[in-house]
Amino acid sequence: MIGLIGGTGAVGRTAAQRIAAYGLGPLRLGGRDLAGAAHLAGALPGTAHAVRVDLNDPAELAAFCDGCRIVVNCAGPTYQVLDTVARAAFAVGADYVDIGGELAAKDALTGRDVPGDRTAVFSAGVMPGLSGLLPRLLAKGRPLRRLDVYVGGAAVFTPLSAVDALLTRGPRFGVPMTAWRDGQVAPNTLAPLHQVRLPGFPVPVHAWPYLTTEAQTLAVDTGADEVRSYNVFVSNRLPEALAEAWAEVPDTSPAALAPHADAVVRASRQDNADFGAFYVMLFTGRPRPGAPPGPTRVLLTAVDSYALSGVVMALATRAVLAGSVPPGVHLAAEVLDPDATAAALHDDPLVQDLAVE
Repeated sequence: MIGLIGGTGAVGRTAAQRIAAYGLGPLRLGGRDLAGAAHLAGALPGTAHAVRVDLNDPAELAAFCDGCRIVVNCAGPTYQVLDTVARAAFAVGADYVDIGGELAAKDALTGRDVPGDRTAVFSAGVMPGLSGLLPRLLAKGRPLRRLDVYVGGAAVFTPLSAVDALLTRGPRFGVPMTAWRDGQVAPNTLAPLHQVRLPGFPVPVHAWPYLTTEAQTLAVDTGADEVRSYNVFVSNRLPEALAEAWAEVPDTSPAALAPHADAVVRASRQDNADFGAFYVMLFTGRPRPGAPPGPTRVLLTAVDSYALSGVVMALATRAVLAGSVPPGVHLAAEVLDPDATAAALHDDPLVQDLAVE
């Protein structure tokens, strides 16, 4: 049995559809919206049924996880979920995959007694997730002189995802205006790029440097001399909404930042109204002199970043069930196979294009 929580959301619906299409096993769909989960279950191929579950109710959560081989969490917000569902899954002998979590959830779970034969994969979405995984295709067997990461587009934030976005600051998430150079973080070395044309992006965009912790790990793992990572926006509305909230609220707690979520949602809706929906992931690599030949660019284009994250969740679930991910607590970008993931994404109808060249 595969237990999937949050199946009525944009990420969860796609994850459930792909898990069912991959034939990974019967599905138990959980959420507070039982009618919505039941409707989805009835539309899926294979065996699926709906169960009401509230992540804040330990008894309901334990009952939901009981009997599952793996628990897949597509619900949020990340700052509330953290390692709660993972611990419930481990308690009944199940593995775990989560759309969010990042280092905060990984560290919280690692600090507890983790069964030696159990696996947990956090941040199995688009960013973080694919943003740290696909660039590894450019560094196979050869160190890079420079790696550039551009991820973003025009997508409508939900209130929950807006709060999560507001919380992505501080050393556990990344450092703005910063590059990775010669084995260390190089603060205040990059500036925003305004109205630039980048391959794959249909309009001129604004690229804001933000060296995520995922990008820092990527730099270490690939041995790249320099890594530049940018969040890409179609206008300055979202960067300004985020910056205004951070300036007004030095406190990084969710309760303090939550009132600013509406401004972030409105900015994303205005961008979507002006530019439509699109999402692009562009990675370019410059090999060191004398390095063996290989690809220098990965370009992925899609319409819906939330649905794309659902595909990644399903692929991570398949990898764990297949035994391709070792026991332990991991981040998706560090343990999923880049080649297998890219091949599956290339064939998925939600991906408009995926080129490795």
